[in-house]
Amino acid sequence: MEIDGVNDVQILDPELLQLPGLSPVSLKANPHIAEELFSQWLSLPETGRLVKSLIDDTKSSTPVSVSKNCTSLNVACGSALPSVFLNSGTPPLSPRGSPGSPRFSRQKTSPSLHSPLKSVREPKRQLIPQFYFQHGRPPAKELREQCISMVDQFFSNYIDGLHMDEFKSITKEVCKLPSFLSSVLFRKIDTSCTGIVTRDAFIKYWVDGHMLAMDVASQIYNILRQQGCKYLRQADFKPVLEELLTTHPGLEFLRNTPEFQERYAETVIYRIFYYINRSGTGCITLRELKRGNLITAMQQVDEEDDINKVIRYFSYEHFYVIYCRFWELDGDHDFLIDKENLIKYGNHALTYRIVDRIFSQVPRKFTSKVEGKMSYEDFAYFILAEEDKSSEPSLEYWFKCIDLDGDGVITPNEMQFFYEEQLHRMECITQEPVLFEDILCQIFDMIKPEKENCITLQDLKASKLSGNIFNILFNLNKFMAFETRDPFLIRQERENPTLTEWDRFAQREYVRLSMEEDVEEVSNGSADVWDEPLESPF
Repeated sequence: MEIDGVNDVQILDPELLQLPGLSPVSLKANPHIAEELFSQWLSLPETGRLVKSLIDDTKSSTPVSVSKNCTSLNVACGSALPSVFLNSGTPPLSPRGSPGSPRFSRQKTSPSLHSPLKSVREPKRQLIPQFYFQHGRPPAKELREQCISMVDQFFSNYIDGLHMDEFKSITKEVCKLPSFLSSVLFRKIDTSCTGIVTRDAFIKYWVDGHMLAMDVASQIYNILRQQGCKYLRQADFKPVLEELLTTHPGLEFLRNTPEFQERYAETVIYRIFYYINRSGTGCITLRELKRGNLITAMQQVDEEDDINKVIRYFSYEHFYVIYCRFWELDGDHDFLIDKENLIKYGNHALTYRIVDRIFSQVPRKFTSKVEGKMSYEDFAYFILAEEDKSSEPSLEYWFKCIDLDGDGVITPNEMQFFYEEQLHRMECITQEPVLFEDILCQIFDMIKPEKENCITLQDLKASKLSGNIFNILFNLNKFMAFETRDPFLIRQERENPTLTEWDRFAQREYVRLSMEEDVEEVSNGSADVWDEPLESPF
């Protein structure tokens, strides 16, 4: 008799069938017997109940024990076996429980005879700790107790709660945050605008709200953002800058000039969004905030009395340079500049073609509501990009300008379009012109792009000389300085290697502007002296 699947039946170990009156030798010699026996075993109601119980135990995650079920099942099935299996001429198997049986010893030592069902008798359950918390990871017990102890000490003398001017110590010493975030944090807790924050209200927000266990960037992000928002807007930083202007000793001289206070705050915010908001959406996400260096700068501002030593974002001297440069170009002082104004920037350093691209709003859409006019915010983005072409925001800004067709690559034809005007300007000032073919070879040698005859944004970001490419194409003054290798600039870079191109530019410009202001004051003072009536010494 031929039975399909005999080869599959042969892999069954006859000893695993655990038949009380049947020799394994006879089963090996007649594999079809094992198949018939297995089919009959599957049809038994006890087998169905066993499989169902195992499935239920697995679903309920309870330990599975099959030894008892298998034993009872074998006993129940013994009488149901056909007589041909029970009346075999082979001698009976030795009792399974006998420790001296060779069969018993062989089962203990041979790993190949272990039943798959027996392997789940003692399951190894690995407990995976919780790694996601919808409302943030709760603080550790020790950290929570330590924080509550400090809060109790601060509120021991203020049973009714703290007012806003008394809350700064909590912000700095308990929350470990910059002190100029105090008013924003106070309003975040005092949702009812009572003017008082009680101990229980602070514990509920800071400890029970899991703010305690967050990193500093996440804490500041949640304090500044509005309810329901998943990003930070420019308006969210205004209360922080207002308190900084009020409390920081390095900005005390601005308290009598509210107009310049407002301009300083705006400039700081523009610089923050220029460097941090890399997506250019006008909304800073938590990921962008963590990737930037704003948190470090805020902590430095809180510890440093001289605001100008914090060159990232908050330096007053940097604001002074940006504002004065804009004021010089804005001839009618309507706080808007046009193409004719911008072409004068840097002693007419830029070409008309690059200015046209800027005003076509290709690199960045203007915030100005007046057609053909650039606002102060737009100018802040421009000057930061122009004076520090080594930064990634600047590379992205100018790459969009040169990429005329917007296909994501800069081709030789696009570079030649902008260089043609440079070449013409060099001829006008009797400067020895540099042919475009030579310039193109120089550009590719500096950038070393992955693909021939085109440059991608990734190629520019991978090279330290990328900024010079843009100067060659549309800034004649910087192109000439690059060709002559000004030794003064080289020495300045070696003396302060940590400073960026923007830092060095702002440093030089502030000195120049302050000297011009001093000269103007002296000249005005001399005129006043000559206008005074001379009195006779007698």
